[in-house]
Amino acid sequence: MVSKKPRVVIIGAGMAGLTAANKLHTSAAASLELAVVEGGTRIGGRISTSEFSGDRIEQGATWIHGIEGSPVYKIASDTNLLASDQPWECMDGTLEDPVTAAEGGHALSPAFVDPISRLFNNLMDFIQGKIAKTPEHCVVSGGEISVGSFLRRGLAVYLDKEKKGASVGSWSKRSLQEAVFAMHESIQRTYTSADDLCSLDYNAEKDYILFPGEEITIAGGYSGVIDHLASVLPAGVIQLGRKVERIEWAPAGVRGDGRPVTLHFSDGTTLSTDHVIVTVSLGVLKSGMSSGGSSLFDPPLPNCKAGAISRLGYGVVNKVFLRLSPDYFPAGGFPFLQMVFHPSDSELRNPKIPQWIRRTSFLCPIYSSSRVVLSWLTGQEALELEKLSDDEIIGGFSRTVSNLLPSQPYNEKFDQVLRTQWGSNPLFLGSYSYVAVGSSIDDMDTLAEPLPKYGAVDTAPPLQILFAGEATHKTHYSTTHGAYFSGLREANRLLKHYNCIINGV
Repeated sequence: MVSKKPRVVIIGAGMAGLTAANKLHTSAAASLELAVVEGGTRIGGRISTSEFSGDRIEQGATWIHGIEGSPVYKIASDTNLLASDQPWECMDGTLEDPVTAAEGGHALSPAFVDPISRLFNNLMDFIQGKIAKTPEHCVVSGGEISVGSFLRRGLAVYLDKEKKGASVGSWSKRSLQEAVFAMHESIQRTYTSADDLCSLDYNAEKDYILFPGEEITIAGGYSGVIDHLASVLPAGVIQLGRKVERIEWAPAGVRGDGRPVTLHFSDGTTLSTDHVIVTVSLGVLKSGMSSGGSSLFDPPLPNCKAGAISRLGYGVVNKVFLRLSPDYFPAGGFPFLQMVFHPSDSELRNPKIPQWIRRTSFLCPIYSSSRVVLSWLTGQEALELEKLSDDEIIGGFSRTVSNLLPSQPYNEKFDQVLRTQWGSNPLFLGSYSYVAVGSSIDDMDTLAEPLPKYGAVDTAPPLQILFAGEATHKTHYSTTHGAYFSGLREANRLLKHYNCIINGV
């Protein structure tokens, strides 16, 4: 009697899932039966390269965060993805020499903006452990809870030492300094996906690791990295349009010689397997939790894992691309515009500027000569963006630019728009994870633990459910390379289980 091969099913064809599939296939194709089930109609997950007005853009993951030691950079380099004849988003890096304008049409000089920018950057460098001395004599209490509370205390100390200055239109000097600081907070919200920096854990920031070296975008498109990972897989391994609604597993043991895990799909079909690697987003895991446990897992996840999922943070970041109208020719091209607004609850705010724009920090060309401009929105504003019509988005940004740059008379400055909708997409329900106040990187380790563990129940086969994805990596969460490392980790866990690791790989 010929024994059947162990079956491994990977849920999700994003970076983590395809990295795991690539490793398992190249290391043990003859020993394992492999399938990748993807609920959507494409591979890539939160990586999605597209085109807009003739330019290559990224709707999801955009940057390689440090090229030294990055597996994503190595793949892009080895597969000739770092050069392209087609213009691409951020092809000349981050634009310099920003124009900073405050609500009401007030141009702010670098002499005014730069001290606040340095203050913010120094405070963040201290939080992240890059510098040892507390900036601006900001006393650390020893019981810091959130990034937001520390930043605001640092600003208050700084402003208390500042001399009063002349007002600018409806702005006092202090309110203008606070608004410039808030602009930087909005940028930081985009980096982290946290709707409010007061929900971002202070202590975890020092544990986050950045790769050294330049930060770049991928000329040939981020999706090229995904295509490379998938290229080794035989036809039929990746199954699109296969949305998993329930994962039935056997923590108490399996009767007979059946496979311990059964996947239930939205079309009513099922698939049994020995192991499943779950790479769905933290947002999907959170949505699968209910007051009675988990509706995604049957039986529900253990309390320790359910608690980790509940405590960790997960936010929404959306991008909006706008094409300049043919009759709109700002002198010297559209600037890298840093936008400074009155607070959303201020009586001084201009009602023509939509509320959903007020916590947006910049609007800039995607490269120096492009007629496509880009802005990022986070949290509640990102969700609001998803509900708007194209005309509402174009009108909102046109009115805002006219207010900030009054030398350019009002008209419809943009004629086409593309916005992402990660928050309402049921396959993602957001963008990436962060360590929220009340959680810790230990929760990411807990989330990464397989079920059942070895020896948990003598009759229960181990490693029935494994977890991968950016939210399961405690030092590289929120990144594509974190997702890559997590997929590799779980593939190696199974290879080690079956003694398939050869030559130490």
